Amino acid sequence: MHIPEYAHALIRAALPTVPTSRHVGAVDCCLCDEPFEDRLPVALGPTPDSGLFGCHSCLRRLVTRARRARDAALTEGAEQALAAEAAWQPVRAAHQARLDGVRQAAEAVAELAGGDRAEPLQVAWLLISLESAYAWIPEAPEPPAADGDDAKELKEEAFRLDLAMISAREAVAERLVYHLINEAQPPEPEMCEEFECPEGCSGRHDTTHVDCGPDEIFEDLARHDVVVEQPPPEPPSPRLTALLETTGDQEERSPAPDIEKEMPAVLGRLGIDTDDIECLVSAAAVGLVADAWREGPLDRIHWAEDGPSDGEVFAQSVDLHRWARSALLAARSEGPEELLAFVAIASDLDLPWAGGSSFTLRAVSVPVAEFVANVESRVWFTGEVMREQGWRAALMHRAFSAACRAPRHFGMPGWPDAVSEAMERLSGLDPSQVPAALADRAAVEAALLEAPDRLGAEALDWLTRHALLD
Repeated sequence: MHIPEYAHALIRAALPTVPTSRHVGAVDCCLCDEPFEDRLPVALGPTPDSGLFGCHSCLRRLVTRARRARDAALTEGAEQALAAEAAWQPVRAAHQARLDGVRQAAEAVAELAGGDRAEPLQVAWLLISLESAYAWIPEAPEPPAADGDDAKELKEEAFRLDLAMISAREAVAERLVYHLINEAQPPEPEMCEEFECPEGCSGRHDTTHVDCGPDEIFEDLARHDVVVEQPPPEPPSPRLTALLETTGDQEERSPAPDIEKEMPAVLGRLGIDTDDIECLVSAAAVGLVADAWREGPLDRIHWAEDGPSDGEVFAQSVDLHRWARSALLAARSEGPEELLAFVAIASDLDLPWAGGSSFTLRAVSVPVAEFVANVESRVWFTGEVMREQGWRAALMHRAFSAACRAPRHFGMPGWPDAVSEAMERLSGLDPSQVPAALADRAAVEAALLEAPDRLGAEALDWLTRHALLD
């Protein structure tokens, strides 16, 4: 007779503690104490031929009891597991809903902080209440042992919440920092004419973007008696170094005709007043970005399958215009070597592009060596013009390029007219077809005039795709 494993313990418990000689001699059943007579005994050990012996009926009865006990235990365990699962699901759902709700709130705060719908003080209170909601989130509950995947899922939700909180804090910090800076600035009504402000302007012109360069922070901290070792400047690329070194060995010659004589009249006919230094520098910055960065090798990167969109290219060109303008102004007193700051930014392979884009040159699938070489050589030529004919001549050279290539680009005298035409065409469209980011026409017009990349790469992409900024 086969005795299953689950019945062994019950049979051992039923054995007599003091067996008789008849039990050991296989005369009587050790379980019911009845003689075997014509029934076959079943050896219970310790060996097949010796020990105690039981009858079939007793053993069948004990095996049946053991099976019923086992099944009852399994049923009870299953019921406990089902009860634990039923109790866990609402706990899990409640915690996940809490995480998801606070994450959505953080995303909403980041969006409000980055726009104009909420005042700075309201934004500050939003962050306070958000931080409170975040602090009140309880510790993640422990799931039953069988639900290990749920614990992993809750950790992922908590990680997503942490990322959303970081984004919200960054957006609020930026909004409040610029609010404090703008509040501290005195009104400048004398600038209203240059900014073409509407009637009734208070004379306050808020700053939305300040770029102090890579080294200003170390000097600012030093004024607060905090000394942080400043990293050394990155050396120029070997190719640009070679270009700079060969300059002195070449015979003295001007890289271009006498620009100071010929160019003012030409630029005047193109709408650029060379006596207006601000206008000339801005136009020269447009030309430097167009010649060194936008034209030529960037086209192959732009049209690559994983290349930047039209809006990303536009936003980055606006940001680079600021860098080019700063570099050109610095070169007036410090020399053409200051243009290397523009080279470093324009050819940085790891720098995310402007307008909220995540695109970087290193991530694109096409080669970028030719693009970097083009940036370096064009900027080097501008430096040579500056050395040979002077700072104003170099500006006129690049301003002429801008007037020919991008007369209605941001930074050019024709840009306000381009914006005005774009707003007229935008007003003629069905509002339901216009993205939410472009719904506030006054804010859109102000951003286009002052800092188009503030609208974001996606909004600029929509504008260019619909030929509103042609």
